[in-house]
This record gives sequence, structure tokens and C-alpha cells, in this order.
Amino acid sequence: MTTLLRFAPSPTGALHLGGLRTALYNYLYAKKTSGKWILRIEDTDRTRAVPGAVEGIQDALGWAGLEYDYGPGKPGPHGPYFQSERLDLYHSYANKLLESGHAYRCFCSADKLAATREKLARTGSNSTYDKTCLHLTEDEVARKVRAGEKSIVRLNDGRLPMRPPGHDLVFKNLKDAHASLPTDPVLLKSDSYPTYHLASVVDDHEMGITHVVRGEEWLPSLPLHLDLYACLNLPTPQFAHLPILLNPDGTKMSKRKGDVHVLDYKNRGWEPSSVLNWLALAGWGVQDASSSSSGKQAPNSTTLMTMDEMIRNFDFSVLTHRRSVLDPVKLEYINKHHLMRLMTSPEGLRTLAERAQPYVKAAYPESPYTSLPYLEKVVSALQGRIVKLSDIPTLGPFFFSEPYYSSPEAQKMRQSFSSENYAVVIDSLVSRLRSAEVQWEASALSQLLHDENAKTSLKQKEYMTILRHALTGMKV
Repeated sequence: MTTLLRFAPSPTGALHLGGLRTALYNYLYAKKTSGKWILRIEDTDRTRAVPGAVEGIQDALGWAGLEYDYGPGKPGPHGPYFQSERLDLYHSYANKLLESGHAYRCFCSADKLAATREKLARTGSNSTYDKTCLHLTEDEVARKVRAGEKSIVRLNDGRLPMRPPGHDLVFKNLKDAHASLPTDPVLLKSDSYPTYHLASVVDDHEMGITHVVRGEEWLPSLPLHLDLYACLNLPTPQFAHLPILLNPDGTKMSKRKGDVHVLDYKNRGWEPSSVLNWLALAGWGVQDASSSSSGKQAPNSTTLMTMDEMIRNFDFSVLTHRRSVLDPVKLEYINKHHLMRLMTSPEGLRTLAERAQPYVKAAYPESPYTSLPYLEKVVSALQGRIVKLSDIPTLGPFFFSEPYYSSPEAQKMRQSFSSENYAVVIDSLVSRLRSAEVQWEASALSQLLHDENAKTSLKQKEYMTILRHALTGMKV
């Protein structure tokens, strides 16, 4: 069977880093196993949908280079790819559960349900519903339906078939967690839209998903999903739940807090390959007996990896089940070294110059020093200092503008040495640089400056500060 995975975000806002890591792991496993992956939009919660969110998710995945095989804009055999266009399927499966007695209609109002929960809580019960509607006769149910009374469909947790215990590719063997589930969970809401639980199980089966890779927050719901597979007599996919990402202060990363939106990283000039490398390593680094015995090695948290290397080395057995801190300092290190890798070839250097050009032109719109050949030299000169390309205008302003000797910074520098020393250094050096034998390349110029400095009585720091003032008017 061909491996088929899915990334299934809700269109409730911008794609965040946790979602991008989930998409990345789906992509890596699909590519490693010569399989496919789907982008599915889970838009059944209409109250939380955000206009433009789907396009934002697509833009973020496109920037990262995570091209899905099927989904919005890429028709395929598993569509439609919006859950709001698959309602007939959910109703069909809900009817199967009703007919088999694994589900029933509940006509209780929201107020009555709230009162029931309060009453049960006061008695010390862990139940969240008293199963009132389970005891309605078929005639009573039919009469209420004909009368147009609103209802929901609940799973009958008193009639669950026997099934094997849950297993997860990351968390391994799981303990039974039914006690944490609500009593007779809701499968179909009164607006005829499914809950996540029914919709995800139906879609994963209908689409032929072989591996469900999703966030740890869905781990408590896994028993319910396995129950639904058993009630419907459907084969279950393999599950892999990914531990939650944390901020450096240990708090949970969320859309509402911190710097977590993927497109923010695009706009600030981070390399998509570096962001993916950074996210891939968040939680990929555990070494246990099973992975050691099979020879699978886990990379450390700052290993530089290309996409091909990530695909080749990825394995669920070397993912930790502990929550992982996403350290921005590690991204700086990884991004800097990804850039340095690109600088080693003429093609890479030209690519970096092309991508740096918009940042430079935006910062210095009147500068004549923004051509691609010139920017290639700038990028090369700043090698080892550039953390991200958007930093170039502030790292090397002297490359794009003439010295401004009237600035407070330049004037303060000028006051730190005498006019006599300034004239000695500059006049002598200008004369030397005008001579025909000067070789205009780095090592020769370095030796020339060393020789010129030796002719004076100045310490190297003062000599170089004078040169820096003359060339740039800046301390740094």
C-alpha cells in the first residue's frame, strides 16, 4: 500500500510554527517512503473561520517549499479537500452508527445539558451527561424528528466493541484514557456539522490515509477515534503524535502569544531551509534502545541539514515524547551557517545577492551601489557576520552610502585623535594607494596597511580608527 499522509489545519488564523513542523514531518515521511501527502482544510467550525486563512496557509507552505501532492488548487482522487464540502459523508456515517445502536439522537437543550452537568458534578460523578435521550423509544425519536426538534448525535459509550489498546509511533504503548473523555461524546452537532472526531475519522478512512501525524493535543482524543474505527468496523491508520513546542520561558507556544506566525519569519528575511532545519530538530534527538539497536542516529539540536538529509534520516523512533523548547538562538546559528554554505559557490552567491537586493534597495532607494555583481561582493565581504539577509543594510551601511562626516558619531570619532595624526595617516596612505604597484586584493592590502602603520608611532587601534573614520564615518 502506498503511504498517504495528510496535514489538516483549521482556517482559524495564520499558520504557526507548530503547524509548520507538523506539515514538515508529514512531508518528510511521505518523501522518505515514496508516498504522497494531502492538504485538507478542516473548516467545520464556522464560528472560528478567518477570511483569507486558507490562502495564508498555502502561502506559508509555499514559502517553506513544502509542496503538497493533493489539496486546494491540486485536484486528486481524494477530494473534495474542504470538510464543509463533505457533509453528506459525515451524515452517512452518522446514520450507520445510529442504525447499529452505537450512536443515538439527543434532543436536550443547551440549558438542560448545562443543568445536568452541574447536577452530576454536585453528586461527585465524573459523568458529563445522564444519558436521558438514550432511553427514548424509536417512536419518540421519530416523532421529535418529524416535529423539527433540533438534535445532536452522540456516541453510545456503553456499547463499545472490544478493540486492541492504542499504540503511537512516538509515545509507544498507551494507557486507556476513556476516563478523560466526556460521557457519550457528540459526533454531529445541531447545525448538522460534524465534530472534529467524526469528521477526521471519516475523512482519514475515505481518503485512504495510512499515517496520521498530528499534534500531541489530540492524544487524549485518540481512544474516542479508535472507538469510532471499531464501531464502524474500519481499519485504523498508524498514529504519531508530536510533542507540543514551548517558548524559551517554558510556556506553551500558541497563535495568541509570541512570535510564532510562519509568514513573520518570511517577512523578516529568515531562510526557509533554516526554519525547517530548526523545527525538524525540535524534539528530534532522543536515543533509546530500539533506535540504538537498529542503528538509527538522532541529530543534535543544531545539526545543519539539507532537505534531502532530513528526508533520508527522519524516523519516528528518534522523536522524543517530551515537550521541546524552540530556542531562537539556535535559529540564528542555523540560519547563519545555511547562508555560509550558499556562499561557497558562485551560483549560491548570486542567489543570495538577488534575494538581498530588495532589502538594500528599500533601505537605500537612491544608492547607486545596489547592482547584483556589487552585492555579491558585499555578501562575500560580510561572510560570517550575516545572520539573515535582511540584516545586510544595517550590518554594512558604508557599502551603500558615502561617509557622512557631519553625523554626531563621525564628529565624536574625529575628536578622539589629533589633526596631525589624521593627516599623517591619510596623506601617506593615499599616496601609497595611488602608486602603480599596489595589488588590489585582500592579503596584499592587509600587508600594505601593516607596513604603513609601522611607519607611524601610532598603535594599531588608533591607526585603524582613523581609517575607519575616513572610509565610513562610523565606529563599527
